[in-house]
Amino acid sequence: MTRSYPVISADSHITEAPRTYSDFIDPAWRDKAPRMVDGGEGVGDLFVVDGAKAPVPMGLVAAAGKDPSDIRVKGVKFDELHRGGWDPTARIAEQERDGVSAEIIYPTVGMTLCNHSDFDYKKACFDAYNRWIASYCDHDRARLLGCGQTAMRSPEEGIEDLKAIKELGLRGVMMPGQPAVEDYDSKIYAPFWEAAVELGLPLSFHILTTKSERTRGPAISGFLSIVRGCQDIMAMLVFGGVFERHPELKVVCVEADAGWVPHFMYRMDHAFNRHRYWLKPGAELSRLPSEYFAENIYVTFQDDWTAFRFADAMNWRRLMWANDFPHSDSTWPWSQELLEKHTAELTDEQQKAILCDNVADLYKIDLSTLTPV
Repeated sequence: MTRSYPVISADSHITEAPRTYSDFIDPAWRDKAPRMVDGGEGVGDLFVVDGAKAPVPMGLVAAAGKDPSDIRVKGVKFDELHRGGWDPTARIAEQERDGVSAEIIYPTVGMTLCNHSDFDYKKACFDAYNRWIASYCDHDRARLLGCGQTAMRSPEEGIEDLKAIKELGLRGVMMPGQPAVEDYDSKIYAPFWEAAVELGLPLSFHILTTKSERTRGPAISGFLSIVRGCQDIMAMLVFGGVFERHPELKVVCVEADAGWVPHFMYRMDHAFNRHRYWLKPGAELSRLPSEYFAENIYVTFQDDWTAFRFADAMNWRRLMWANDFPHSDSTWPWSQELLEKHTAELTDEQQKAILCDNVADLYKIDLSTLTPV
């Protein structure tokens, strides 16, 4: 499908190279740095994280394009993965195959690290990752748009992390689901939110970066619940008055799909209108909860036709399509085929907004540097 504008993925990933952390981490932590090991026959390569309950197998982190019957968790070697995960030159060719002109890039092992209990360890790992991903994106700053990470050991240190991430030329920040001090609706985070606005760094809450309880039923049932962590954070930010106090703050709900948003906004308003006198919000709100969601929260999605179908029931200026490359849920290399089908009922203006303009506006992407693929 030929378009006159560049298609931008608002959520793609890298596959951390074997020495991503060990080569870039503070020397004091080098012996404990996350590292790749050979798990042996039938297990494949694994990323071992010191202090974590289990290593990160490579099977799902780069299964884009595979037939569903070929997707497996273990038994995959690093050399079998999409090279663009760690090689930026190969990445450009992989983008072009999918009709994508640029990507907002998130970590993979770094998602697991968000749930690590040792905040000092997280700090060392995230600083190392930020240096590595900045060097990766140096290959093509127009097309490779990396997000940094902060451990959020304190609001004050978080501000320093934001400044360091901005200095590295990264475009946004992936937040851990739980900070070390209180929670994100606490007023102690006011200076942090203000710094993010001043620096122009969108803050993202990605699926699987918040600890959650195991769901009931077979393993596949758990796939349905992985968006819940992001939904809980969005509700907390709205009802906790974060957007009331910081109306310019923009956050991104990443890879949690978007078709649920209209009902979620209705449900928030229903709770507020009917039950706020006994289920008290955390702050006095001058607007309906849905209005804060519609204005302050961006949502990314990939293979979610309901997001397109119900775009008019939410603020489609806050919808951002993504291909999730190279993860197992990715639409690569069939993205354009899906988009041609899924966007058929949208206006040209809506299509351009969801596939290009919204992400470009949020991340201050100069579209004149990109060529439609």
